[in-house]
Amino acid sequence: MVSTVAEYLAALPADRRAAITTVREMIIASLAPGFDETIQHGMITWSIPLSRYPETYNGQPLAVLALASQKTTMSLYLMSVDADEDERARFEAAYRATGKKLDMGKSCLRFRALADLPLDVVRDTVRRITVDGYIARYEASRPPKPAKKKPATKKH
Repeated sequence: MVSTVAEYLAALPADRRAAITTVREMIIASLAPGFDETIQHGMITWSIPLSRYPETYNGQPLAVLALASQKTTMSLYLMSVDADEDERARFEAAYRATGKKLDMGKSCLRFRALADLPLDVVRDTVRRITVDGYIARYEASRPPKPAKKKPATKKH
């Protein structure tokens, strides 16, 4: 298993490496400051570091984007699109307006070749992501924390 982005890219076949590198460079150029690029779950991932937001459901940095080369496709995980209905509607409309076929699950955008991916639509979506905005959406999606019970008082 790879542990660095360089190792991840080096392990890819040349055609996949070129496509993944192009998408990765676009993300790096477009993403607001404050995100870390790492390898998580076997993918290149951009996340909010625990030093900035430690209150995640699993104790891991809060992932915002991920990029992967999988068995039959490449995938770009856009958690910001999944987390916001308005953002999803905007993204889907812009994507379809390009005439390209949208192959997307909740957050997983699948593409077989770089030419299948409208980079300008993805770039616009990535530019809309901020650390504070994503944290606010994440917190709004979480169930409310139970109120702390007051300690019982002794009756005399």
